[in-house]
Amino acid sequence: MFSRILRHLEGRRGWRAPATAVGLGALSALAMPPVHLLPVLWLTLPGFLWLAAHAPDRKRAALVGLAWGWGFQLAGLYWITEAILTEADRLWWLVPLAVPALALPMGAFSVLPALAAWGAPAGWRRVTGFAAAWVGAEMLRGWAFTGFPWNLLGTAWAFDALPLQGAAWIGVHGLSLVTVLLACAPLGGRRGWLGAAAGLVAFGLFGLARLWPEEPAPHPISLVLVQGNIGQEMKWRPETRWPIFRRYLELTRDGVAEAAAQAPGTRAVAIWPETASPFLLNEDAEARRFAAAALPADGVLLAGSVRAELEPDGRARAVFNSLVALDATGDILGRYDKSHLVPFGEYMPLSGLLPLRVIRGGMDFTAGAGPVTVDVGGLPGFSPLICYEVIFPGAVVSASRPEWLTNITNDAWFGTSAGPYQHLAAARLRSVEEGLPMARVAQTGISAVMDGRGRFVGRLGLGQTGVLVAPLPRAMPATPFSRYGLWLPGALVLLMTALSFAPGLRRHPDT
Repeated sequence: MFSRILRHLEGRRGWRAPATAVGLGALSALAMPPVHLLPVLWLTLPGFLWLAAHAPDRKRAALVGLAWGWGFQLAGLYWITEAILTEADRLWWLVPLAVPALALPMGAFSVLPALAAWGAPAGWRRVTGFAAAWVGAEMLRGWAFTGFPWNLLGTAWAFDALPLQGAAWIGVHGLSLVTVLLACAPLGGRRGWLGAAAGLVAFGLFGLARLWPEEPAPHPISLVLVQGNIGQEMKWRPETRWPIFRRYLELTRDGVAEAAAQAPGTRAVAIWPETASPFLLNEDAEARRFAAAALPADGVLLAGSVRAELEPDGRARAVFNSLVALDATGDILGRYDKSHLVPFGEYMPLSGLLPLRVIRGGMDFTAGAGPVTVDVGGLPGFSPLICYEVIFPGAVVSASRPEWLTNITNDAWFGTSAGPYQHLAAARLRSVEEGLPMARVAQTGISAVMDGRGRFVGRLGLGQTGVLVAPLPRAMPATPFSRYGLWLPGALVLLMTALSFAPGLRRHPDT
């Protein structure tokens, strides 16, 4: 049956080839969170390779790649429309345009594996060349134009910690490489199917071996993750500022009391999501005093808040998306300013040249200095990550390795769509890659505490209002990926590219 499907795809000519590619790409999005229907990739990836490899010329192969990538990104990024609908009064006209327009340049990176499939010799070299080009395109997409490494194929395995353990060595891009190789192995016939089965078994055994050792005792710290569940449409209304602030204060008090009951003698660290405070905590002493009153004497609050640098006349000179650390007296222990800003969401690219302004207000956010290890109040050093800073593999910690990661985010923009699930999966992969526990606090969910192997210690679901109390797990020893980062998957890509396209190697006919 598999051979009949391939022969049918090979016969697709004219407009039917790119139309089929769009469908295969869109179907592939079912493998991504939250569905994780991985078996579709054993149809859609070989189908993509076969369509591109049997295109009549290079231009038609490139068109197949663009079509497949556009379908994949269109289906995988549909949730961005949810963010536009939060300001439908202004941006209604963007609803039918934004996702298709974004999916086009994102999908264009799939031209690279399509050209590799068309140009590589038949047989195993075509498969390895296709897989190497796929990962090379993913890595390029994570860097070009400030980068957007979303919908990375390796994320499909984030339904459980076991299949993610390879990321500690080769990162999410390495998992993407393995995924393409496993999915396309059946092109080699019965031996290919057996190879794919053996690869899956080896994949699972490696994960089991890494998960087998017992987790060390946690730090004597109780994390209190506060999920206020504030809808984006309510967030910045003047009349809701105090009700929202009171909700966070009350939830924090409840969580601190729960932590004291669950684990007496531990130190409470409360964490609020991105821009949770409707008041500028860095500048507003009264708001800090109220927040501090919710903490025990040795407690610490890590709160998402907008921060402003003011002119002498009180006007804002610069604004930052920040995390502010407070003690129980209301003193500021430290802060972190988000460094990797969202284009069109936090700043306007080519400001002054574009004829429209998507973000509200007259000022762009200002970028901070970059990844840092924050040491405040005697806590184990941590690396703060605000919103989508967590999606960038190999770029979440500074040279000074922290003891844990904290990711504060406002996924209320994306409602109950796939977006929050995909964001959580990316965060989970960063924990495995770096071997570091993570506290992830989201405005409307999904909030979670993970250990350094990506296992959930606790989790609050999407759309829930509440508090998650959990111990802070210990860091694992530095992983190979944490030492060498993208050099490891990059080296695999270069090696496989050389094997696939080097002259003089034995050629195999199509099977």
